[in-house]
Amino acid sequence: MKKTKVVCIGEALIDRIRNKRDQNFKDFLGGAPANVACALKKLQIDSIFMGCVGDDDFGRNFIEKFNELEVNIDFLQVVKKEPTRIVKVNRDNLGDRYFSGFDVSNHRVFADEVFNRDYLKKDIRSLKKLFLETKYFVTGTNILSSSISAECIFYILKEVSKFDIKVVIDLNWREVFWDYSTFSSKISKQERLNLIKDFLNNSHILKMAKEEAIMFFGNGNPFEISRTMVNQPDVIITDAGNPISWFINGVQGTTEVINSSEIVDTTGAGDAFLAGLLSKFVSLDFPLSEFEIRKCIEFASCCGYLTCLGEGAIEQQPNFKKVNQFFGSKI
Repeated sequence: MKKTKVVCIGEALIDRIRNKRDQNFKDFLGGAPANVACALKKLQIDSIFMGCVGDDDFGRNFIEKFNELEVNIDFLQVVKKEPTRIVKVNRDNLGDRYFSGFDVSNHRVFADEVFNRDYLKKDIRSLKKLFLETKYFVTGTNILSSSISAECIFYILKEVSKFDIKVVIDLNWREVFWDYSTFSSKISKQERLNLIKDFLNNSHILKMAKEEAIMFFGNGNPFEISRTMVNQPDVIITDAGNPISWFINGVQGTTEVINSSEIVDTTGAGDAFLAGLLSKFVSLDFPLSEFEIRKCIEFASCCGYLTCLGEGAIEQQPNFKKVNQFFGSKI
């Protein structure tokens, strides 16, 4: 049986994006794992999202969007006490963004922090059945900033290791998550980095930005990074508008990205890129030749670029037809 499903686990949250030009803000559905799950479905790949949202309007909006796109949410948790997290995102006139904190109101804990292992254990038979059909398991590192969600991800990784599933980790370092969490706020930055770096050893495919590569590994060479890690994973390093560096299936290379004055908002571009890459990996049953690898990276880059042409992440993600039309026009 060919395994074709991709499971994405982690945060689903609201990006409250403020534009420096007019100081107005808009709310968009976001969160890297949720973004990847939605983008995969638009690219005709069966995706499953596992995470936790609040029993609030934002949580219901996520459920509506997942159902609209037919993303499997059989393992989505909904909690009444903790709200769906709202992340404040500032954006400059070039579309680049940075995170400035959370809308905390009267809450100290958010729904994504209480993603619970016991909830999954209640239906372990269904979980194992799903893993029989799963090709890739995608997660990030923000999930480690809460003791409850960290316990959950380690439990799932233990189960995943029993199946022929490749673990994909998008490093996605967001220090604000650690600073705010009641669990990790007292942990030093070096301890956080050590915890994350150890977690990355679970990966078979590792994606990160160049500044993250420098921070965690001291260099931006994907081959050098790979050979220091337990599984010697494939490594992809993005660098904004600069070429993408990669080491995949023993082949090392770089790929130019599309730069344009039409870019509006870079939120979710990396998630769309990762979804595009995995969609090609699934369809090709993993690329073997350098030519195939380069085409996969180029396709993924198109997905990221097209997502930047409007505001928000999920709403702007291109579907399979749009990417192929654009991709074809660039050949």
